Amino acid sequence: MTTVGLLVNPVAGLGGTVGLKGTDGPLAERARDLGATPRATDRAALALSELAARWPGFALTAEPEPAAATVGGHQPAPAAKPDGGAGAADADTLPDPATRFDGPTLLTVAGDMGADAALLAGVAATVVCDRPSATSAADTVRAAQALVRAGAELLLFAGGDGTARDVLAALESGQPTTDDGSGSGSGSGSGSGSGSGSGHSVAPTARDGVAVIGIPAGVKIHSAVYAVNPRAAGEVAAAFLAGTAASAPAEVLDRPDGETVGTVLYGHLPVPRLPHRVQSGKIGSTVTGGDDPAGIAAHLRDTRSLGGIDIVGPGTTTNAVLAALGVTVEPTGVTVVDAAGLVATDADATTLVRLAAARPARVVVSPIGGQGFLLGRGNQQLTPELLRSCGRDAIMIISGEAKLAALAGRPLLVDTGDETLDADLRGYRPVITGRDTTVMYRIGEK
Repeated sequence: MTTVGLLVNPVAGLGGTVGLKGTDGPLAERARDLGATPRATDRAALALSELAARWPGFALTAEPEPAAATVGGHQPAPAAKPDGGAGAADADTLPDPATRFDGPTLLTVAGDMGADAALLAGVAATVVCDRPSATSAADTVRAAQALVRAGAELLLFAGGDGTARDVLAALESGQPTTDDGSGSGSGSGSGSGSGSGSGHSVAPTARDGVAVIGIPAGVKIHSAVYAVNPRAAGEVAAAFLAGTAASAPAEVLDRPDGETVGTVLYGHLPVPRLPHRVQSGKIGSTVTGGDDPAGIAAHLRDTRSLGGIDIVGPGTTTNAVLAALGVTVEPTGVTVVDAAGLVATDADATTLVRLAAARPARVVVSPIGGQGFLLGRGNQQLTPELLRSCGRDAIMIISGEAKLAALAGRPLLVDTGDETLDADLRGYRPVITGRDTTVMYRIGEK
C-alpha cells in the first residue's frame, strides 16, 4: 500500500491578482490587505478529486463537502469504473484489477495546510501534524519532514517556486530555508542556487525514496516539478500509484532572493514523468535578431480599436514590444497602453477589469519560454472575469518565431483557474510574429 502525503501552502498565489510578484515573507500580509483571496486549497482539492476518480481504491469519506461540487469551476470527475464504462480512467494509468492493492493512505497537515483540501474533495485523511497560527517557510519544511517521517512515499504539494524550494530543503538535508518568521510558507529556499536554471548538475538533489508532484497554486511557477494544472497533478499521482510513471529528477527554479527577473537552479526533486502532464522548466528568453518586436508593435497599433486599450502581460517579448511602442516598464507587471501611450503600469486585477469595462480592450500575451504557458503563470492579474469581458478573439498572442520553434510542436498552455474558460480557449489560434506575419499554433492540454 502506497502512502500519499498532501501539503498545501495556504497563501500560495495570494499575490497574483493584486499584482505582487509572489507571497514570500511579508508579501502575504500585504496581499491580504489588498483584498486577495486564497486559492491553494481549492486547487489542491481539485487534484485530490482527480486522483480519487482515477483510483477507485483511494479511501473516500461518505460524501464530499458541498463546496467540492464547484472546485475549480467544475464538479469532480466521476469515479473510474473497472469495466471501462462511463467515467473510467485511462487504461494506461491503472493497474490490472487483480493486482490492485486496497488503496493508498492519505496523510496531511491540519487546517488549510492540507486537511481542508481533503475535506473539500471528500477524501479521508490522517492528520500527522498541527498547523501553526502563522505559517512560515520553516513550517513548510517541518510539515514536509513530518509527512515523510510518517511514511509518505508520494508527496503532493500545492504552492509555487518558493514552496518547491522548501520541499527540496526538507528532503535534501532537513534544514529549514532562511525565513524572517513572518512569511507565507514559500520562503527563500535552500542553498545559493546555480546558474540560470539550465540543468547544472552541481545543484543538490533530494534524497531517494520519496517522489513529489507539485500542484500549481503560486504566483511564480517556473519549476519543472509542477503539473500543468491541478487535475493533471491528480492524473500523474494516479499513474505513479499504478506503476506506470517512473520518477526522474526535475528542476527546482526560482528567482534569486531580492531579484525580480531571471531564474536560478536550486536543485532537483524526483517527479513522476507522464508525457504532457508535467510542465517543463522555464527557459529565460531573449529577443533574437530574427524576432520583430517593432513589427509586432506596428501590428498592435494598426489593429487597435478607436479609443481602445491593450492590456499587455509580463515577459521579455512583451517588454520589447512595449519598448517599440515607446513605453518603458519593468518586465514583470501588467501594463496598459493606448494610442497616446502609457495608461497604467503594474496594474492589478481590479484595475484591469475597471479599465476594460470603460473602453474596448484587448489582452496581449506571449508564451513563457520552454513552458509554453500563456495564462496562469506569473500573470494571474489576467483573471477569468477580465478574459471573458474582453472575449476570446481579443486575446492577442505574440511571439518570436524562435520561441515557438523551441517548443518542438508542444502546445501552448493555459491554466486560468477556470476549467470552462480553459477549454474555450483551446484550439488553433493566430500568433503574431511581425507586422504582417502570423502563424497558426495550437493551444492544447496535452
